[in-house]
Amino acid sequence: MIRTRRTQGLPLELALWGVALLFLVPLVTMVSIAFRDQRAPTDPLAITFPPTLDNLVQAWSTSPLGASMLNSAVITVSTVVLSIAVGAVAAYPLARSTRAWSKTAYYFFLAGLLVPGQLGLLPLYQTMRDVGLLGTIPGLVLVHLGGSLAFTIFLFTTFLRDLPVEYEEAALLDGCGPVRTFILVVFPLLRPVIGSVAILTAVATWNAYLVPLLYVGASGYATVPVTIATFVGQFSTNYPVIFSGILITVLPLLIGYFLLQKTVIQGFASGLKG
Repeated sequence: MIRTRRTQGLPLELALWGVALLFLVPLVTMVSIAFRDQRAPTDPLAITFPPTLDNLVQAWSTSPLGASMLNSAVITVSTVVLSIAVGAVAAYPLARSTRAWSKTAYYFFLAGLLVPGQLGLLPLYQTMRDVGLLGTIPGLVLVHLGGSLAFTIFLFTTFLRDLPVEYEEAALLDGCGPVRTFILVVFPLLRPVIGSVAILTAVATWNAYLVPLLYVGASGYATVPVTIATFVGQFSTNYPVIFSGILITVLPLLIGYFLLQKTVIQGFASGLKG
């Protein structure tokens, strides 16, 4: 019986291996070009020996990648922390209140998922300029926060509606007020969805290009994608240096994911068991 089950699952396993190999092609291509001699053939799938570190050195020394990575890290961490804090606080009354305004406010936030962010670029740019936040890291964090809150509130509200209210009732009976109940009882139970929100928000913020280009592109707070874009010249493009810069800047995300992959998987799959 065990042998039969393994045989039946073999096509699915082979298909999953095929998909995994397909997703590895861009990563292998990036690494291959990053370590390739600039005089080598230009075939993106060709693997040349011996590898060289000259492209990595050139990408790091001829551009402000270090400062850009620091800017991206500060912006990403700030956006993730604020998204979790604001999203959880906003979703709690939306999930627990039975009044009519609660459902209206919930659908108002959901409308943010349907409206393209590009529609608000011009008025938002003018607003940030008028309040003096244009070209600053706090201003960019606020823009990213506003763009992520709709989806964050949706995830938190959906999760809280499935969370048994008996936990909160027991805390109230023990003398906890609403604020302490949320901080000590409800918020710890949100760990699975907090992990999902953190990962999704961090990846989206770190990889964002248009928003940082508009709001801090001309200042000294350029992020990683904006700095990488400067590697592309008008008449010539050095692809080994470009892919070396991409490899350097993608390493923090890859290392973080491999170190926390069990937590990430549990966050997406555990539900209330987390």
